Amino acid sequence: MLRAMIVDDEAPARSELRFLLEQTGKMGSISEAASVRSAIEMLMENRVDVVFLDISMPGASGIQLAEALHKLKNPPAIVFVTAYSDHAVEAFDVDAVDYLLKPVEEARLDQAIGKVLARVKPVTESKAPIERIPVEKGGRKVLIPVDQIRYIMAKDDYSCIFTEDDRYLSTTSLAQFESKLGDFGFFRVHRRYIVNLACVEDVETAATGAIQLGVTGVDDRIPVSRRRVVPLKKALNL
Repeated sequence: MLRAMIVDDEAPARSELRFLLEQTGKMGSISEAASVRSAIEMLMENRVDVVFLDISMPGASGIQLAEALHKLKNPPAIVFVTAYSDHAVEAFDVDAVDYLLKPVEEARLDQAIGKVLARVKPVTESKAPIERIPVEKGGRKVLIPVDQIRYIMAKDDYSCIFTEDDRYLSTTSLAQFESKLGDFGFFRVHRRYIVNLACVEDVETAATGAIQLGVTGVDDRIPVSRRRVVPLKKALNL
């Protein structure tokens, strides 16, 4: 399973590419960045295997980010995803794995992922488990054991972390939590929700066809976006 990052300043383009990547069943986690600057900040905290990178963006371009990443000792694979065909030479000068034109076709995306898998070895190195997450509570730092977290919800500029008997606010984004906790049984079921799969006790289909999750120890039902239903069922072996 690959850890991927999408870098594109247009939210609809990120959403569409995320959907296509999720359908491949080959992504372990997918983070998103709307600019080169935010991508660099996220990459400093978490390593990824492949970056799906737009070229034309405000501020620094995708080519500039690729040039910087290419200088790393163990750079991620780069797949450019752009509406323009005239940057292909520049793209391969920075050793891009592939160059996809928007709108992205599923067959071409599968080919690109195949090239990525042939080049990189997905991150599997052993590392100390993340046992606790630091948050602010009442003006002090509180360390929450990861196995006590039931789900995490995006709220305005914060993330709300819910345990069985309390909730906490964090400035860490949902995308960052997804990247950090993806290897520890947490799964993004919706653009606003990440759940601890070990705490999912039932999966309910409403009359409208919408899927909701029951989570141990909490009363709220967690919605599942339609595009996340198939990968969620795979994760739960349903």
